[in-house]
Amino acid sequence: MRTAESSRKTFETDIEVSINLDGAGASEIETGIGFFDHMLILFSKHGLFDLKVKCAGDLYIDGHHTVEDIGITMGSVFKEALGGKEGIVRYAHTFTPMDEVLTLVAVDLGGRPYLSIDAEYSRDYIGEFDTELVEEFFRGFVNSAGINLHIKVMTGGNAHHVVESIFKGFGRALDTATKKDERIKGVMSTKGVI
Repeated sequence: MRTAESSRKTFETDIEVSINLDGAGASEIETGIGFFDHMLILFSKHGLFDLKVKCAGDLYIDGHHTVEDIGITMGSVFKEALGGKEGIVRYAHTFTPMDEVLTLVAVDLGGRPYLSIDAEYSRDYIGEFDTELVEEFFRGFVNSAGINLHIKVMTGGNAHHVVESIFKGFGRALDTATKKDERIKGVMSTKGVI
């Protein structure tokens, strides 16, 4: 079983995260930000990852530290659970429709962090969630996990639908990229390491 857990405690947040990459999509999420909880539950369900996230953050300031630090911690736990990457597919992409919205999410688990996100939102807040924090979450995850992630909103619309499509697509793409293929000997790289 490819599992890992970690905690992160600063003056701004106190976070506990655990993940099972070979799970069934079960989740227990408590971030203090309702819409963000919803997105992480969707990520877990559509990626078929068992995920637990518990965070006490300085939400009296705003959601920035909570969302960014959860991204950092989740990325770290994901990287640990992935291990040496032997036999994994490594690359994946998904197109995810959500009513009028269509997004593309593409990933490479090759060890080099890079984020490209091309998204606009029709409003600044969804509930108490600042849409600027979508990028902060993914930047934290990408840098901590060491993955290459491209997100592109192909057709925009309702902000809730846009963000939901992105998180569902991220889960689906990571599920495919982390799958093992018995034809792959070692790692999927001509260098012999990733």
